[in-house]
Amino acid sequence: MKAVFQAVALCLSLCAAPAFSEPAPERPKLAVFEVDGHKAYLQDSPAPAPGKPWIWYAPTVRGDFILLRHKTYADAFLNAGIAMASCDLGEVRGAPGSTAKFDLFHQAMVAKGYSAKPVLLGQSRGGIMTLAWAVRHPEKVAAWAGIYPVCNLESYPLRFSKHLTLADYGMDEPAIRGKLGELNPVSNLAGLAKLKVPLFSVHGDKDVTVPYEENTGLLKERYEALGGTCEVKVIPGRGHEVSPPFFECKELVDFILKHAAR
Repeated sequence: MKAVFQAVALCLSLCAAPAFSEPAPERPKLAVFEVDGHKAYLQDSPAPAPGKPWIWYAPTVRGDFILLRHKTYADAFLNAGIAMASCDLGEVRGAPGSTAKFDLFHQAMVAKGYSAKPVLLGQSRGGIMTLAWAVRHPEKVAAWAGIYPVCNLESYPLRFSKHLTLADYGMDEPAIRGKLGELNPVSNLAGLAKLKVPLFSVHGDKDVTVPYEENTGLLKERYEALGGTCEVKVIPGRGHEVSPPFFECKELVDFILKHAAR
């Protein structure tokens, strides 16, 4: 009888034991490689999705891959099998010369087996870096998204970072302004619209550094006039800041997860 009670007790203890799931696979280490003398950074997913989709993020300056700081985004994308990558060209502003250097980064990622059509994600000045590349290569873009992105060359670049902008373009201000129709990303959206590349932006309506109306607002107005789709999440009362509304934005996560495999 004692043996029976012991057996029953053992059975009950096993049944009551908590069930532990398998631990999540460890993420690969951040890979660093060079593209034409510039550092590039790649955070792969532990379980890449079919087609090896990836997010092309900007800016990355002096080795600071900023997107990796934001756990909500990093976890959502990596756990969905989407890699994240970035190339450090320094403080560029979308000039044809620096955009051509980004071509080499794209080629390097494709050579590594990643999708030829990444989702581009630009934060602040990274917006004009990625959007300038996108308008010149619309056929290579699955989607474009921005976090209070600079979209308009006349706005932040020529107002608050003029010396860096002039250096990137190798032109003086009158020469740049004389070619805005050719150089400004928000003036060259037709190719993206023709291919129905979806756009998304999260932006505060009190942003003084990168004003909403001059950037995301203008982008949405012009893109929709061309027949394109531009989703916008406006954050009331918020400016140019690192805070949860901008870095835990569910709509941005949903947008990227939806379009990464395009």
